[in-house]
Amino acid sequence: MRFNAETCNIEGQEIDLTMHDGTVRDLCFIEDMSNKSSLLISGGAGDCKIYVTDCVTGTPFQALSGHSGHILSLYTWGGAMFVSGSHDRTVRFWDLRSRGCVNMFHPPSVHAGSKGSPVASVAVDPSGRLLVSGHEDASCNLYDIRGGRNIQSFKPHESDIRSVRFSPSAYYLLTGGYDNRTVLTDLQGDLTMPLPSVIVAEHQDKVITGRWHPNEFSFLSTGADKTCTLWALPPL
Repeated sequence: MRFNAETCNIEGQEIDLTMHDGTVRDLCFIEDMSNKSSLLISGGAGDCKIYVTDCVTGTPFQALSGHSGHILSLYTWGGAMFVSGSHDRTVRFWDLRSRGCVNMFHPPSVHAGSKGSPVASVAVDPSGRLLVSGHEDASCNLYDIRGGRNIQSFKPHESDIRSVRFSPSAYYLLTGGYDNRTVLTDLQGDLTMPLPSVIVAEHQDKVITGRWHPNEFSFLSTGADKTCTLWALPPL
C-alpha cells in the first residue's frame, strides 16, 4: 500500500505479512536506493528474529538471528544500518550490506551488582556518532558508536524508559517513561559529566512515545491515558 500525503488516503492493495510468530513490538523503514524500493525492518516476540521485507513485493527476504530475547526497539540510520534493543539486555548493530550483526553492546547498569536491564528503546543521533538506549530499570546509556565505548549511564526517570529520541540538532535528548513524565536532557556540554535534565511534560498515565517535530522546538507524546499531545518548548 502507498500513503497519499495530499489526500491522507491509503492507495493500493493491502498485504498481510505473517512471518512473525509472536507480537510485533517495533518496525522501521529503510530506503533501498540501489533497487529503488523501500525495506521494512520488523521485530518482536516469538522466535526473536528480525525480518527484512521488500515493500514492493511484500516478500520477506532476510531473517536475522542473534538476539536471545524479544526485540523491543528498532532504529535505522545511514541508509543501510539499523540498531536493535532486546529483552536479552543487549544492543545489536546490523548492516544490510553484510547481511548480519556487525557489533554488539551490553549496556552497563546504574545499579551496583546488576547485569543490566532489558533495552526498551534505542536511537542514534543524526551524525551517526552517538547511540542512546533506554532501559526498564529507568536508566539511559550514551554510547560512542565510532569509538566503541560507553560514555555515560544516567537515570532521568523513576520507572521504565519506553522512548528515547535525539533532537534534530542532537543538542537535546527526549525521554519518556512509565513514571508518566517526559524529560529533556541537555547534551551540549561534556558528555562524561553529569547531564542537566528537566521534566517538560506529564501525562495522567504511562508515557509510551515521544517524537520531535522535524523543524520546530516542539514534540509529540502519547500515553496510556489515551492522549496524544503536542508540546511547545520555550527557548533554552
